[in-house]
Amino acid sequence: MAEAIAKKPAKKVLTPEEKAELQTQAEKMTEVLIEKSQKALSEFSTFSQEQVDKIVAAMALAGSENSLLLAHAAHDETGRGVVEDKDTKNRFASESVYNAIKFDKTVGVISEDKIQGKVELAAPLGILAGIVPTTNPTSTTIFKSMLTAKTRNTIIFAFHPQAQKASVLAAKIVYDAAVKAGAPENFIQWIEKPSLYATSALIQNPHIASILATGGPSMVNAALKSGNPSMGVGAGNGAVYIDATVDTDRAVSDLLLSKRFDNGMICATENSAVIQALIYDEILTKLQEQGAYLVPKKDYKKIADYVFKPNAEGFGIAGPVAGMSGRWIAEQAGVKIPDGKDVLLFELDQKNIGEALSSEKLSPLLSIYKVEKREEAIETVQSLLNYQGAGHNAAIQIGSQDDPFIKEYADAIGASRILVNQPDSIGGVGDIYTDAMRPSLTLGTGSWGKNSLSHNLSTYDLLNIKTVARRRNRPQWVRLPKEVYYEANAITYLQDLPTINRAFIVADPGMVQFGFVGRVLGQLELRQEQVETNIYGSVKPDPTLSQAVEIARQMADFKPDTVILLGGGSALDAGKIGRFLYEYSTRHEGILEDDEAIKELFLELQQKFMDIRKRIVKFYHARLTQMVAIPTTSGTGSEVTPFAVITDDETHVKYPLADYELTPEVAIVDPEFVMTVPQHTVSWSGLDALSHALESYVSVMASEFTRPWALQAIKLIFDNLTNSYNYDPKHPTKEGQNARTKMHYASTLAGMSFANAFLGLNHSLAHKTGGEFGLPHGMAIAIAMPHVIKFNAVTGNVKRTPYPRYETYTAQKDYADIARYLGLKGETDAELVDVLIAEIKKLAASVGVNQTLSGNGVSKHDFDTKLEKMIDLVYNDQCTPGNPRQPSLAEIRQLLKDQF
Repeated sequence: MAEAIAKKPAKKVLTPEEKAELQTQAEKMTEVLIEKSQKALSEFSTFSQEQVDKIVAAMALAGSENSLLLAHAAHDETGRGVVEDKDTKNRFASESVYNAIKFDKTVGVISEDKIQGKVELAAPLGILAGIVPTTNPTSTTIFKSMLTAKTRNTIIFAFHPQAQKASVLAAKIVYDAAVKAGAPENFIQWIEKPSLYATSALIQNPHIASILATGGPSMVNAALKSGNPSMGVGAGNGAVYIDATVDTDRAVSDLLLSKRFDNGMICATENSAVIQALIYDEILTKLQEQGAYLVPKKDYKKIADYVFKPNAEGFGIAGPVAGMSGRWIAEQAGVKIPDGKDVLLFELDQKNIGEALSSEKLSPLLSIYKVEKREEAIETVQSLLNYQGAGHNAAIQIGSQDDPFIKEYADAIGASRILVNQPDSIGGVGDIYTDAMRPSLTLGTGSWGKNSLSHNLSTYDLLNIKTVARRRNRPQWVRLPKEVYYEANAITYLQDLPTINRAFIVADPGMVQFGFVGRVLGQLELRQEQVETNIYGSVKPDPTLSQAVEIARQMADFKPDTVILLGGGSALDAGKIGRFLYEYSTRHEGILEDDEAIKELFLELQQKFMDIRKRIVKFYHARLTQMVAIPTTSGTGSEVTPFAVITDDETHVKYPLADYELTPEVAIVDPEFVMTVPQHTVSWSGLDALSHALESYVSVMASEFTRPWALQAIKLIFDNLTNSYNYDPKHPTKEGQNARTKMHYASTLAGMSFANAFLGLNHSLAHKTGGEFGLPHGMAIAIAMPHVIKFNAVTGNVKRTPYPRYETYTAQKDYADIARYLGLKGETDAELVDVLIAEIKKLAASVGVNQTLSGNGVSKHDFDTKLEKMIDLVYNDQCTPGNPRQPSLAEIRQLLKDQF
């Protein structure tokens, strides 16, 4: 490395005249940008709140749609961080921020108190200068652009030279979406050729109303000294105090999740852990068990010398280090670490705070300090902040969130945000782990950090606010059809269904051919008042979007008040989507004749989300029809779920859609309809139902309400699937009929569970392999199932899907509990998981299913050709966020390969 540096050409030393010329050119360039921005600002100031909100919604959607693309772009250009975590940050910047600001009043009168005679009006600040760091080049761009639009300001960006291309791409994506939605041209601009001269000219221009400064200390200081108002942030060197009363498993899990997230580049990430002596050894042991590495003291200097360089604040991170993995850093420093280790730990003495390793790290390095008492912990944390990171953030991991010491700790610490019982990197930016702070990627440090704001930057005015943010579990819910009818001949309920005058029936050809539609019509004929009916009876397997449009057009001609879905998963899914499109078309005239508009709508609706209640695009509430679902196969559970799967006609990609508006109002689970189902349908649908129950049981959104349904469904399937498969309708037996009845109920129970707990990676994989290779859904599910269970059922160094309801990773125990419920035997959780997988393979074999892609007609050439395409599709699937273990793109690739 020294030789490479020696051969590098010396940097040219500019003469005073050359520097002056560069400065002059930069000022001229800035004036051109300012002139365009002023014109845009003048136009923007006339916009209504409705116009502004439409623009911001379009920007948020564009950011979300291109989240993974931008994550790849940022990683490819900078070489820093983790693609999957950058995707999370991009989605956070679009989805979470959008939901936090979408109802903010930012135009005209925003509040009025008639008693006091007080009226508040909002007006834009003016032209903003946006500084964007290399650590968050795309997410910060999305975030600042959306805030700019929401407040009718304009912005000129100065991007970090090492991330210029990715930042420009992010800015262009949200800008193009905004302009298409009606925003003025040039309200977002950027410096095309980044340089120190260009940035200086921008932030010092007298027409700049304020600077949004997110970056390193030198850039923030330059902004503060520019002569223009600046909303900057200070250095983050946050420390977490781990109290002796803490749940040690949760504390360790949170700490490692935080340090690993984007390789520690978020400024709120813990840089030091101050641990009470009573639990010090236990915490250190558990950290190491889960992938952390306690660096030998003899190697401290090697790493410190490589990672840090002296600066005005003591020590700063060396240029190449931020966002790199712990293993890479150790290798560059000449230190060898064991396989499977990634977070580097350093035991330090608080007497030496100010040494290099006590500095801000922006990487998976963590300083450890031992303290005897709580008072000593306060002193140590404050000393760390006094050295670097004053005002930014501090944290505490403690047993009870109502412990009075939390307030004592918060009162004593000079930090703008005190995070309680949560991973700081994700907690500090707000929303995901706490509602106490607004979601933001610019975190103020208040007067402690010589800063103009002390909260998370958002649309409101600047105030010095100290916030104590307690971890919270998001309230759960159970939503089902208002009525679920079951037992033989439950179809007779159609005689009593309220408010039905015009019924539209959606079914597949088999339902018409074998008389099932006739049975429905027969029940409607028994009603006192005549019911007009219309039938769409040609739903195909794996229905396409074009077929759903056909259904909607037929509904639009007939104008039903009731939609009855009859058939297997395909008929129910096609009917759900057709009904949605029909209802949608009554508010968007002409949509059913505009194929491009429909495709654009579904590209929006199928977008991955972190929280179904905060998704950017909402489904319209049905006003004209009620929906009744009558399943005739025992697998999808669609009759009680908010899910439907539709296939793109051109790409053959399956879009899993999720919204509670897709939940039927009434479900009729009549086992008489499944007595003649063919064997292959029984096997595929049964294994699909098994996956629903297994995935919802281990989902990050599983609860005490959903798990009993899942367990009962799993037990019923193991007890009855083989007998249901072997049942011959031509030679009926009581045992066989009972097995089919139980399987029908199991399917609905599994549907009730995953309707509320959601699914996971098994379905994400199957959606894509099924679509790409033309496999039946249940078969694709069965092929992926053992590999996903094995992937999830691990311990130690596991990347947990961020979801606040889970404090520790429990998937292995969850699967083991399922095995115990089934009466399987094993000495340990790991053994029980192996036994469970073996039993699943036996069950699949007993119903004639080969659990490999190659064994079901997929060629090696076809698989290899489509492999890379499927990886991002699987990651972006709406089911992936529910999986307990967050998969990397590399892990998805391996899971796909394992199935072949």
